[in-house]
Amino acid sequence: MKKTLLFLFSLLLSFTAFAQSVEYDKDLADSLGADDYGMKSYSLVMLKTGSGKIEDKAKVDSLFRGHLDNIGRLAKAGKIIVAGPLSKNENNYRGIFIFNEQDKAKVSELLQTDPAIKADLLAYDIYTWYGSAALPVYLETHSKIEKIRP
Repeated sequence: MKKTLLFLFSLLLSFTAFAQSVEYDKDLADSLGADDYGMKSYSLVMLKTGSGKIEDKAKVDSLFRGHLDNIGRLAKAGKIIVAGPLSKNENNYRGIFIFNEQDKAKVSELLQTDPAIKADLLAYDIYTWYGSAALPVYLETHSKIEKIRP
């Protein structure tokens, strides 16, 4: 009996592993660059405190205003699809970006358009991240629920 149950369970697993989603939309998957699992690779950027020191608070505020504006510009261009701050932590990570780009050199170039990074107030590490290929389309919904834009 136990062997029969194990066989049936493994048969069920192998069937579901190769089953195609009933809702599968090939055109949408292709347009988003999805693989067979609906996933793709992105660049995850961990922002951290840089070594730059600027005493002028107005200058720092201006650089971080430019940082936020740059995020908006990159998001509008479809380059960056996730951005947000992190709470205080022992690694001094300040925030994350997820870029719709796998090439780390291209991501580094895009990061140099950020005034806070150029002033070394923020530094970064870039990693490859594998996630849902649908990630870029959530921004359409976000713009409809964002009451106040920072």
